[in-house]
Amino acid sequence: MGIEWADDAAVVRLPNDSDHALVLTTDTIAPLVDDPFCFGQIAAANALSDVYAMGGTPLYALNLVFFPDDKLPLTVLVEIMNGAAATCREAGVPIVGGHTVRNGDVKFGLAVTGQIATNGNGESVLANTKATEGQVLVISKALGTGVLGTGIKSGEATTQQQAAAIASMCKLNRDALQIGRQFGVSACTDVTGFGLLGHLRNIVRGSGLCAHLDMRALPLLPGALELARAGRIPGGSKANLDFVDNMLIGRQLDNEEAELLTILAADAQTSGGLLMSFDPPQAKKACAALCESGHAAACIGELRTLKSGTSKATITLSFD
Repeated sequence: MGIEWADDAAVVRLPNDSDHALVLTTDTIAPLVDDPFCFGQIAAANALSDVYAMGGTPLYALNLVFFPDDKLPLTVLVEIMNGAAATCREAGVPIVGGHTVRNGDVKFGLAVTGQIATNGNGESVLANTKATEGQVLVISKALGTGVLGTGIKSGEATTQQQAAAIASMCKLNRDALQIGRQFGVSACTDVTGFGLLGHLRNIVRGSGLCAHLDMRALPLLPGALELARAGRIPGGSKANLDFVDNMLIGRQLDNEEAELLTILAADAQTSGGLLMSFDPPQAKKACAALCESGHAAACIGELRTLKSGTSKATITLSFD
């Protein structure tokens, strides 16, 4: 599995082993917070998430460092790497090396190798192509890290709002995947840089379906709506919305709250949650189990067939 349907990671067959495949991914981000240890934690959770999104188990990681050692002391880099190491230890993933580049701006991330049992047929891989008509969409984390990150940088996010955003971004998607497996998850993607709408676009296009989103059901981080109303919307979030706009049905440009919810649905996330599809009987059970385990999960919509005579996937926004 490669780049054909914008899946979160590559899945590669192992020679002479039809029962297992490797999951390969890499991700780097710029700092969203001032604390270097916390930034390392977030960057590691963000990179590991792509393996979980494919249904895999991360095995090993390599550090990817871009650092201005002429501007910042190396103690800052040490703390970033310590934060990443702490998150990787929590995930059971050894960091076995890496690469460092002198750079004008700080960026940090991981290259991650994981594994997934395929049993010779690849059925356990949670690809964007595996959603089916009638399934319910469940998201495991609240939205708004892009807006909150902008609010943190501008000094407008409160201490409580910052803490909620950081806790969400540091949370591994490992447990969400395990719960998803328990209740028969079919397709899965992590909601990161392209926002909920961008990643949902990959699922509906890959699976040849349309989506119907209950916008009032979207879980939001504390302060996300208020900061969006104040205009603290990252450029990446605006670009995401522009990119998916031609497939949206029901957008309400003349309704401020509806438009703010649409913007937050496109908000560029860092270390966001898993977006998973379940058969209807299992979706509510999965959502309840996620909430019981400390996730801000919600059932947010359903998948439907393409309209007769069209091959275009669409996302209908409902504000009822």
